[in-house]
Amino acid sequence: MNVAIFGAGCFWCVEAIFSQLEGVNSVISGYCNGTTKNPTYESICSGNTGHAEVCKIDFNPDIITFEELLTVFFQTHDPTTLNRQGADVGTQYRSGIFYINEEQKKISEKFIKNISDNFTNPIVTEVSKLDTFYEAENYHQDYYKNNTNAPYCRFVIKPKLDKFLKDKTKK
Repeated sequence: MNVAIFGAGCFWCVEAIFSQLEGVNSVISGYCNGTTKNPTYESICSGNTGHAEVCKIDFNPDIITFEELLTVFFQTHDPTTLNRQGADVGTQYRSGIFYINEEQKKISEKFIKNISDNFTNPIVTEVSKLDTFYEAENYHQDYYKNNTNAPYCRFVIKPKLDKFLKDKTKK
């Protein structure tokens, strides 16, 4: 198994999408690369800890490659908005690839360079070495699956997931 760590706004959206992919064994919501040890959701929402909301994606590279994960990552969020995705605003919602080895760093940088012309505005996705990863509280895990009727799930996650699944079937 390999691991990818992506931040693309709210980790509930990221988890809902990447959990749909064949070859992805698990998606764990968490926080990375901040200054506070053992952060809580409340502390990172202050914007003062430096953490990003991320998902740790365990995947089988024989079924889905890191590059294919990057394709989904860039298709399912706006990598041109600094510290925000939709109504979610703050450094914790930044777009980021938190690489775990130099190969992921090189692949990510090349990938961004190759797709940059596809966007009107510059890509602001952070490409940083993973420093620390803290698993988010239990109630954040499988959030969409466990809370499909919650307003955020109905009005933010479901339309994003439906669009992704519709686009995926067109290919």
